Order: sequence, then structure tokens, then C-alpha cells
Amino acid sequence: MARIRVLVVDDHRVFAESLAAALAAEPDVDVAAAGSGPAALRCLERGAAEGRRFDVLLVDAELGGSPPGAAVARAVPDDAEGVVDGISLVAGVRQIHPAVRTVVLAEKDDPRRAALALQSGASGWVAKDCSLQRLLAVVRGVLRDETHLPPALLTGVLRELTAARKHRTDSERLVESLTPREREVLCCMVAGLGRKAVAERLFLSPHTVRTHMQNVLGKLGVHSTLAAVALARRAGVGPAQLDEVRLAGDVVERGGQPA
Repeated sequence: MARIRVLVVDDHRVFAESLAAALAAEPDVDVAAAGSGPAALRCLERGAAEGRRFDVLLVDAELGGSPPGAAVARAVPDDAEGVVDGISLVAGVRQIHPAVRTVVLAEKDDPRRAALALQSGASGWVAKDCSLQRLLAVVRGVLRDETHLPPALLTGVLRELTAARKHRTDSERLVESLTPREREVLCCMVAGLGRKAVAERLFLSPHTVRTHMQNVLGKLGVHSTLAAVALARRAGVGPAQLDEVRLAGDVVERGGQPA
């Protein structure tokens, strides 16, 4: 019998241990529990190293005490002791362990957060007070590449996903209006680089960088770097593109041509 390896991730110890014990009673389920996002990542790494990879993560939507609406899909921090909320953990697991399916366990239905969980890579959103049989059906279903949502959430989640797609499309259109150099500057802004650091990275003068930054804000229709970064992230611009920016800067430096 093929066994399913499940990792329960919840910082409420009693709930995590109770759920793990209930799942472990199933003949085809192996289960472990972790009390935080960093602990879950360590379990995943250890399981992979030992050749006993986990198949499904059951993740608390409020992991780390994040209030409803506060979670933002982002990369999991390198600091293994840092606080990682549930939605962020979903995004990090998708990036680091793409074969692992994640299901978010929530105390209440929240279309916006459920949509965010799906966008971050979750395969399901399930109420914490659902029956064990329902949860087992979801666990087995996501391993068949099914997506599971409570019927009452479907309309709200579809509305949220449609709105998110519209915001992303609008953001992409604005970013596309930038010149190649302005896009490079925006990428550096997303990476958190200040004006001096951007100038050094792109081999430009600080004055030129300031002008490019002002042009970026104007074309994006925002009034602050923070707002520009938020819009850029919606459009898919990320710090991972810095290698491309570095290469572009090297070309400018070797060619000796002004930007």
C-alpha cells in the first residue's frame, strides 16, 4: 500500500497533535507535526535528505498569529528562526518543494485569503472544523491534482481572482510603458536598493538615477517608491531579475556608452 506522508503545520500545539493523531490512525497515512513555518521547512528538508519526502502539507491559515488580511505572498526568509505566516509558507514551499501539495486549514471562510492562498500555490482551503473524512478526501484529492474549496467560497474566490487578474494586467501594462533602463531601475527598487546602490549597480550617476526614478513614478502613476514596488510586484517584477540588470550594466560599462 502506497503511504501518504502528511505534515501538519500549526502553532496551536493541542490542535496540531490531535489532528496528527487522528490522521495517523489511517492505515495509509504517515504524519508529522511542526509548530512554525521554519520548523516545517526543516522537516521538508530532512525528509527529502532521508528519501522520505512529504506529499501534503496541512497549513494553518493564521500561522504565526497573522491577522486576517495581513498575509502577503512573499519568499520565505532565509532566517530559519523568523516568523513565517501560513500564506507565505505556501508560497515558499511551492518555490522550494514544488512537488509538495499544500492545503490551508482555516477557522472561517475568507474569499480574499482563500484566493491569495490559491495564487500562492495552495491546492485547497478547508475549514478546521470539517470532518476527518472530508479532510482525508481533500488530502487524497490534491494528490490527484484536484483543487478543493468549500462550495460557499467559490463565487467569492472567483471574484477575487478576476479582480486580481485585472489589477495584474493593468500593472503589467504600466510597467511595459517604461524604457529598458527604467525597468532596470525599477527592478533595483524592488530589490530594496537605494539611489546610490542603484547608481553603482548600473554604472550611472546618482543624479541620473534620481531622474530615472522620478520618471518611473510618473509613468506608473504613483507617488512613492513603496507604491511603485507594490505595483511592480503585481506585474511580476522581482529581485530575481537583478542578474539581468547586472549583465546590462556590464555591457554599458564595457561599451563606454552613456545611459
